[in-house]
Amino acid sequence: MKASFILAAAIAAYSAPVCAAGPEPLPPAWFVTGTHAQKFGAGVDQDPGVRGAKFLRNKADDPNAWASLAQVISAQNYLGQRIRFRAFVKTQDVSGWAGLWMRVDNRAGRSVAFYNSADRPIRGSTDWQERSVVLDVPQDAAAIMFGVNNIGKGQVWIDRLGFEQVGQDVPVDTMQPGPALPTAPIL
Repeated sequence: MKASFILAAAIAAYSAPVCAAGPEPLPPAWFVTGTHAQKFGAGVDQDPGVRGAKFLRNKADDPNAWASLAQVISAQNYLGQRIRFRAFVKTQDVSGWAGLWMRVDNRAGRSVAFYNSADRPIRGSTDWQERSVVLDVPQDAAAIMFGVNNIGKGQVWIDRLGFEQVGQDVPVDTMQPGPALPTAPIL
């Protein structure tokens, strides 16, 4: 066999695994949380079309599982401001729903602002779309958490993230109230 064919075969064999590289680990600030975090995989995707995007995938194929890809930062630089977390979101076969979320906690560890996109769910398979969450950060805030939820089967990607102060003219996202509670017990 000619040396050039042997060299070409060796290069092809060595190159194949590089082309099929798996995802990279999440950057250190990001983590998976939620009641079913162990049923989800996350990382930075290297596949064409989503290369460099963070993902959260239900690896257990459990339709009742949910988890969140999240990050927590100090609220110190945002006290008294209105902030927006935005990202481009893409989904594949999401059986429940996916969406961006953000929460602000005070120094006592209590949530003082929260929104999870449940009223604007992303379902099924979608192409990239820009989404955002806007909240006010009170003066007694200590931490800001944000990320993307995946409820049910499927996978969600986020890319081109932004975190910025916005003006008071930008409306705050609020959770829709649930049904009114009864005023007396039903016995």
